[in-house]
Amino acid sequence: MRSWIVPVALAAGLVLASVQPAHAGEVACRLSYNLSGWSIFYKTASGEGTVTCSNGQSMRVHIRVKGGGLTLGKTKVVNGKGRFTGVHSISDVLGHYAFGGAHAGVGKSAAATVVTKGSVSLALAGKGSGWNLGVDAGAFIIER
Repeated sequence: MRSWIVPVALAAGLVLASVQPAHAGEVACRLSYNLSGWSIFYKTASGEGTVTCSNGQSMRVHIRVKGGGLTLGKTKVVNGKGRFTGVHSISDVLGHYAFGGAHAGVGKSAAATVVTKGSVSLALAGKGSGWNLGVDAGAFIIER
């Protein structure tokens, strides 16, 4: 078994488990997505996804990542998953979410992170391939 699988699986589980259950009036929404991109000081990625909510609403979305820092790499995420909190309507998931962090990886990899936009948070977990190294910050953008 590869040495990175267990720690990354535990981290992804902790991130997704840390998302609090919906409060009164909140709708449980999830994101399924694919994303690919690159970085050389400037970071960019794009992809497609689907948001589905517990009230029956669903929406196809376009995802963009824009940012920068001391970063270098090329990545691809396939069958990524996300869980939203603080959502009252499916339209609440749209917009610019802030992120920041450090990363390093080569070959097949997995990642978990939480991005925020006001009172709405999105816990992301995904597996993919590529290589990356650096420290960065920027925006995770979800659009119709």
